[in-house]
Amino acid sequence: MIQETVERLEPLAPSDKFWIITNGDLHEPIVQQLPQLNPRQVLAEPVGRNTAPAIGLAAFILERTTPDAVIGMFPSDHVIVGEAEFRSDVRTAAKIAAADPNIVVMGIKPTRAETGYGYIEVASGARQDSLPVQGFVEKPEKDVAEQYLAAGNYFWNSGMFVWGAHTLADALREHLPKTALILEQIAATYGSAAFAARFTELYPKCGNISIDYAVLEPRSQKGNSGIFCVPAMFGWNDLGSWTALYEHRCAEGAERQNIISSADSFTLHAQGNFVHSEKFVALVGVNDLVIVETEDALLITTRDKCQDVGKIVKYLDEKQLEKLV
Repeated sequence: MIQETVERLEPLAPSDKFWIITNGDLHEPIVQQLPQLNPRQVLAEPVGRNTAPAIGLAAFILERTTPDAVIGMFPSDHVIVGEAEFRSDVRTAAKIAAADPNIVVMGIKPTRAETGYGYIEVASGARQDSLPVQGFVEKPEKDVAEQYLAAGNYFWNSGMFVWGAHTLADALREHLPKTALILEQIAATYGSAAFAARFTELYPKCGNISIDYAVLEPRSQKGNSGIFCVPAMFGWNDLGSWTALYEHRCAEGAERQNIISSADSFTLHAQGNFVHSEKFVALVGVNDLVIVETEDALLITTRDKCQDVGKIVKYLDEKQLEKLV
């Protein structure tokens, strides 16, 4: 999927303008999969620190060289249908971001009362190519999501953002000052022999926080926040959850089919299940389950509750069971 993400963006910018932020385990495979990029453009975090430090480091590096640069943040676990429409929307977002110190988020028109995504509240009655953002809402309860769907002025937060390098750097200085100072110190060594050591030493001191929490939510609470939503004209699915992966795998198949990844399986009176296991799998009289077995762990949940998997990750972090994460 990292290759598909880069390929759909390549018509918009030359290859030397791409940056990949990943982890140490994936660094070498990504370098091999993207031979058109200089290996220096693939940065491996010494430790995971979520999206604010990751995209922030790119902003501070670019601010030193090309402060007028416009940065797009595009997760690699998205399925995009309609690449021409996607690129058109990105161009629209880039123009808005370049015109003023604006921040642009790609919004997805909701098709259901989804509790697994964050939502964007936009001003009612605004022109359709860019909508002033009034607020960001984290993953809601089912009844609240149903209200958002009925209201008509809420979009799913796609996690795709566009902003100027200087705009983002300044926003981090305002809303995440301690981390911003650390990132500036790291960026000051980029391109020198000292960068790798400085990155490894200082980056773990950054706050472990998403760009949504760090910048977008507090900034949206200010009047005239300069945050805009571009409604997506393309098809989108975020494969960041087991439910989303199930839906993607079912896209061209029968409704409520069982998706089973195993050597062999048997089903009887079972529908809508997602199972990943290397063992023989038998499903009898069960519906809408998610079962994922690995060498050292077993997950059993339902499709409508699988967003709570994040709570398991938090528990494992608290118990210092990182090997299971």
